[in-house]
Amino acid sequence: MNHLILTACIAELKALRYTPAGVPAQDLVLEHESQIEEAGQTRQVKAQVRAVAFGAVAERVRKQVVGSSWRFSGFLANPRVGKSVVLHVQEFQPDSTD
Repeated sequence: MNHLILTACIAELKALRYTPAGVPAQDLVLEHESQIEEAGQTRQVKAQVRAVAFGAVAERVRKQVVGSSWRFSGFLANPRVGKSVVLHVQEFQPDSTD
């Protein structure tokens, strides 16, 4: 199963674009920071993730403030151009851990 839930803040919002079919698409960059236990040690984790949202979710994402924290859910996929994975955001909600 390819399903990811990530608590992150919006680090960057690109300009809203449209697919050839006319569907709104919002590219963004998410930043995550936390501490996690690994091999008996506490580890500081930082990650920057490229993401994209389509349709109504894109319209909602584009209205959010850069720096605001959210809980994003979706799936990972390779983009048509490039080699790194991109989080396809299917839903997001306020981060309840703030």
